[in-house]
Amino acid sequence: MATTNQFIASLARLSLSASPRPVNATIPRFLAPSIVQTRCKSVGSVAMRAREREKEKLKKKKRQQRFKEYKYATPSKEEQFSLCDAMRYLRAVEVGRPPSSVTYEVSLKVRTPKNSPVLRNRIRLPYPIKNDTRIAVICKEGSGAMQDARAGGAVAFGEESLFELIKSKSGNLPFNRLICHVDSEAALKKANLGRILGPKGLMPSLKTNTITKSVKSLMHEMVGAENYRERVGAIRMPIGNIQFTPKQLSENVKALVTAVKENITDLEDKVDKKLIEVVLTSTNGPGFSLNGLFNPTDEKIQPAHLSTAM
Repeated sequence: MATTNQFIASLARLSLSASPRPVNATIPRFLAPSIVQTRCKSVGSVAMRAREREKEKLKKKKRQQRFKEYKYATPSKEEQFSLCDAMRYLRAVEVGRPPSSVTYEVSLKVRTPKNSPVLRNRIRLPYPIKNDTRIAVICKEGSGAMQDARAGGAVAFGEESLFELIKSKSGNLPFNRLICHVDSEAALKKANLGRILGPKGLMPSLKTNTITKSVKSLMHEMVGAENYRERVGAIRMPIGNIQFTPKQLSENVKALVTAVKENITDLEDKVDKKLIEVVLTSTNGPGFSLNGLFNPTDEKIQPAHLSTAM
């Protein structure tokens, strides 16, 4: 039988023996969680941060660019027509209406940034639409400008007398055009007529070329002339009577497009504008986008057929 010392020694050997290591179970790679290494963005130098800010500004500018133009900045995707085809369809729409009350109208779509200088000018069409121009002239009493106004057929002229006429008949003025001589510009400002003439579009100013040194030449230019102005990315104005021939209407459209392109060229240094589409319509008709051609597509229809009375 073992002694007590032998029993204690055997227990000591068991406690000092190394325990077996556990065996790791093998796990498939597609089940093992992937180790994601997180990286921190370095602060970088001052020049690097400046370049990053410029890149962000450029991206933001490109995103906002499409919101800085009017909705007319893109041409319509509808079918385009020649001038004679558009006239043919518009004349069919206006059948049964008095010819004197129906006119052709043109709309020029302009690609332009918002809050940019607008296109505005006065044009004398080769074939005027109406000749009911009644001109009044603000000029000094007894001056040479007053004599030119009287000889040119002005319906009213003078300074104080004309100011009193405007104030007394503000609701029914006897004229639809008003020009001012440069010598009477100070008197016009003192008269405070902007509230009366401004809403009617009759207030003389340098922007509208209605303040002049030569009353005679300006009156000759205004007779049969039409004013046009860009509004919300488009220029709209009457371009002819429904009884106009295709040749007459074509020359009027060409004259207007040429004048607008010259205005765009004058503003190249200030703003980037571009004429992108010309649309022809009538008083009660739809709009037809013009493709720049003249002759009709139907061989049976000739321009002479569109020159007769409706």
